[in-house]
Amino acid sequence: MYGNITDVAGVRVGHATDPEALTGCTVVLVEEGAVGGADVRGSAPGTRETDLLRPVNLVEKVHAVVLAGGSAFGLGAACGVMEWLDERGVGFEAGVARVPIVPAAVLFDLDLGDPRVRPDRSMGLAACRNAVAGPLPEGNVGAGTGCTVGKVFGTRWSTRGGLGSHSIRLGDGLTVGALVAVNSFGDVLDWRTGCLLAGARNPMTGQLLDTARHLREAVTGDISSWPASPGRNTTLAVVATDARLTKEEVNKLAQMAQDGLARSISPSHTMFDGDVVFALATGRRPASVTRVGALAAEAVAEAIRRAVLAATAAAGIPACRDLGDAGGGGKHAAGR
Repeated sequence: MYGNITDVAGVRVGHATDPEALTGCTVVLVEEGAVGGADVRGSAPGTRETDLLRPVNLVEKVHAVVLAGGSAFGLGAACGVMEWLDERGVGFEAGVARVPIVPAAVLFDLDLGDPRVRPDRSMGLAACRNAVAGPLPEGNVGAGTGCTVGKVFGTRWSTRGGLGSHSIRLGDGLTVGALVAVNSFGDVLDWRTGCLLAGARNPMTGQLLDTARHLREAVTGDISSWPASPGRNTTLAVVATDARLTKEEVNKLAQMAQDGLARSISPSHTMFDGDVVFALATGRRPASVTRVGALAAEAVAEAIRRAVLAATAAAGIPACRDLGDAGGGGKHAAGR
């Protein structure tokens, strides 16, 4: 049985999903506080509180991380999470008040469902109320509700993305988990075999088309004339561990976890993406950041694979499971 990020003690996850507007948000709660870090690798990010997570800045521990659809509008979901934590007296002690520390990042899903509906305060509150410390739904839930992948020809010729999670527990008890919302410009590969699972589809045939190969073979190098649009793609991840790490090490953990995106998404970290990885360390056991970072990259890569395998079709966009052997059967090897 596969695990998920809630296998890390002290971590709970909740989703809020609007299946009609095709948007939603996901909250990762660490109410006892966890040392936080972030690595922003994409070129079109939409974020909140990432500056606070830099090693030179004051606050070490965060109390939740929010991933949301809705583009920049979706950052409002974090206000609901702050309200929920405030009601419970959770936050950074600032003398006159406890201020919940809630970093957040958003992805663009406005072109799939109803663009007038975006994650907001009420949806953030709902995600907190739905939070659990056990098995999680995957696919098109929470922040993964309106996700698509492979958009070199625009959303119309993409494949459904989604949300996935995975965890790794070693014999000594060390646990590392990842949760990823996959809404990438690039294709998603099976990181173990290199086979295409989901991504851009050929407008002539509807079958998967290797985006990396297309970029090499394209007649024109003027990508600005292509249907793909800047800022409409992003993969967001949270990695968590029970390791005892410093703030500097947690930021290194987030950086190493980005390797999971590079293994599973081709191409990744483009000018069209806003990729962000958050990292959380609850500090329950000693561990090397190098060891934890290597596990985190693997957990992220597997969570991405699980996200597209669990996705379902919507708004005329097929999922991996709808594409037959070329989509999910592992027979379509990506050209390199």
